[in-house]
Amino acid sequence: MSIWSRPVLVLLCGLLLLTVSIAVLNTLVPLWLTHDALPTWQVGIVSSSYYCGNLLGTLVAGWLIKRVGFNHSYYLASLIFALATLALALGTGFWSWALWRFVAGIGCALIWVVVESALLCNGTLQNRGRLLAAYMIIYYIGTVAGQLLVSKVSTELMHVLPWVSSVILAAVLPLVFCRVTARQENEETPAGRLWPMLRRRNARLGINGCIISGIVLGSLYGLMPLYLSHQGMSDSTVGYWMALLVSAGILGQWPVGRLADRYGRLLALRVQVFVVILGALAMLSNAAMAPALFILGCAGFTLYPVAMSWACETVAHHELVAMNQALLLSYTLGSLAGPTMTSMLMQSYSDRLLFVMIAGVALVYLVMLLRKADHHANPVAHA
Repeated sequence: MSIWSRPVLVLLCGLLLLTVSIAVLNTLVPLWLTHDALPTWQVGIVSSSYYCGNLLGTLVAGWLIKRVGFNHSYYLASLIFALATLALALGTGFWSWALWRFVAGIGCALIWVVVESALLCNGTLQNRGRLLAAYMIIYYIGTVAGQLLVSKVSTELMHVLPWVSSVILAAVLPLVFCRVTARQENEETPAGRLWPMLRRRNARLGINGCIISGIVLGSLYGLMPLYLSHQGMSDSTVGYWMALLVSAGILGQWPVGRLADRYGRLLALRVQVFVVILGALAMLSNAAMAPALFILGCAGFTLYPVAMSWACETVAHHELVAMNQALLLSYTLGSLAGPTMTSMLMQSYSDRLLFVMIAGVALVYLVMLLRKADHHANPVAHA
């Protein structure tokens, strides 16, 4: 069967629309709160509440998919996300927005687990790498499109919420005309369980990579708009810089994937983490912001798929949904911790602590990759 089957195409189409909405809200929510004069630590808590919702959504996703299937899980997740987005219009108070961003986080996590698991279960060892690459490219294209929309359209709260919610609901339409199934649904082998996946020794570096990726990307998504705004930039200018950051992630997908395929996951992760450190140090040294953000985005936004590929190649087909839950759970824990710790450091000391934090956690992971590397598996994708 072709890698570009109908279920794969409709999943990617729906993901594109949802990602546009996610990107717009991830950029504008911190800016809206900043304009309302909320302190930096409260902006960080609202960002973290979204990732806390991701955590809960990840934990229940496997159960939901098992009960109602991929299609109905996707419909429910999109509806939750749309309703939580519309509810932001009810008030801009700190507690209210923290609650609704938490609910939105649940919906988004359900969407990611459904789409990623469906793609992995429809793929094979020979084409799974290409499916993950297509997934990440579509995800980042949608993210860039969202950032560019921020710079082109009105960023007023009541102007944005109606059309963003409409885009979320429109993302349901592709799946209405196609039933998404997986080979494992017809197998008698029981599905894998979440917690044993987290304890797999041969997947440890991949799981740790997802945690570090969550810390880095959670901080960049949640606090980079705040950092740029504090530099005196307008909302549209912030959108352009965020688009540059994510565009670098798109451009990095193919060469990083080739590096991992040819030389192994371990070398690819070492190079990526080292470049993340260089990008953070460049931002701290007041170097030209465009190249600094480019190399930071190019390395930071490609960590997750390489780490995910490492871990997924260590499990059997019927364990893929459980492993995907474990990886997204690890990523979410990092995304939850990153903005919380970093925002408090920025509030107490300086906005520059954003890049100190990114460089610090990247250095910790680099030490993991360099230490006793011979004791870990080093799978290479069969793309």
